[in-house]
Amino acid sequence: MGLRFRKSFKIAPGVRLNVSNKSTGLSFGGKGLRYSINSRGRRTVSAGIPGTGLSYSTSRSGKTYRTKAYQTHRQLQEQRKQLQKEQEKELARMEVEWFENQCELVKSIHKECDEYIDWEDILNSAPPFQQGNPGPKEQEAIRNYENYKPGFFERLFKKEEKAYSRLSGQIQQAKLEDERSYEEWKELVNLSKNILAGDIDTYFQVIEKMDPLGDLSEFGSGFEFSTDAPSYMEVEFDVHSDSVIPAEEKKLTKTGKVSNKKMAKTRYFELQQDYVCSCTLRIARDLFALLPLKTVVIHAYDEQLNTETGHTERILILSVKIDRPTLESLNMESIDCSDSMNNFDHHMNFRKTKGFASVERMTVAE
Repeated sequence: MGLRFRKSFKIAPGVRLNVSNKSTGLSFGGKGLRYSINSRGRRTVSAGIPGTGLSYSTSRSGKTYRTKAYQTHRQLQEQRKQLQKEQEKELARMEVEWFENQCELVKSIHKECDEYIDWEDILNSAPPFQQGNPGPKEQEAIRNYENYKPGFFERLFKKEEKAYSRLSGQIQQAKLEDERSYEEWKELVNLSKNILAGDIDTYFQVIEKMDPLGDLSEFGSGFEFSTDAPSYMEVEFDVHSDSVIPAEEKKLTKTGKVSNKKMAKTRYFELQQDYVCSCTLRIARDLFALLPLKTVVIHAYDEQLNTETGHTERILILSVKIDRPTLESLNMESIDCSDSMNNFDHHMNFRKTKGFASVERMTVAE
């Protein structure tokens, strides 16, 4: 229990200054009437008739405003303070939720995947219409032209000619759109022929146009693709762990504020490993969905401090060869993405207390 103290000393005749560990007060007046006020805004008036035992005392806290404008102003000030407190709590809650989501997100990247493209189905698809005949959009525009019937006011103000001209223009526009649709179909059919024939240049063309890993750019840097055979694709990517894995853990205190604490090394390295392996699985899934590949070889790089030289170096931390049948047999909703690397030929040197170490690059022949 804390000690309390109280001092009192005169500063002028009839005026006394009181000091305590909670507030400071000033009192003045004579024996019959005294007026006191302290630093908390509390005011006390005491009156008494000496020798009679009769006395009167009243007190109030703070200042009372009589005008409605001042009263409203005071209320608005209190409401603003309360709103600011609530906003601060909400921002703190969102900050913690963002941290928790980031930790969950880096472990769930592999659960997303692009839609599978059936190139054989595209190759065998029918054209949108037979060349030499009007396309579907042109046919609809012709029907609109033929079924047009001018209303009373259009006939009255002789607007039929303008309306027919507009409908005729729509026929020409529809014809152009049908022609574009037919050309797109031809392009897709030719693309599918080249893909199924194993044309590597077409592979790269499709990757560039489709950009299958575009949403992963916020995690890693760019992706480098290479191959010399249509059955496999090699991919290099930089994981940039330092900018993706949170360095601090965030929690809400009982008062609604954010508590920041440096993340334990084992927790950090665990998230880092899950993130790298999750990205790796996602890259393989997207490429298998896009191209008729049998194997995807992925090399993940990160930057680490070389304690011998004192310089940061780019090192290979994971090299894995993923085959389509094995990958498609995995339950992506339930696997531990780090453990899942054991299903494939891979090079990975990871320790819970030290994280990744440099490994040798795998080759397709291994």
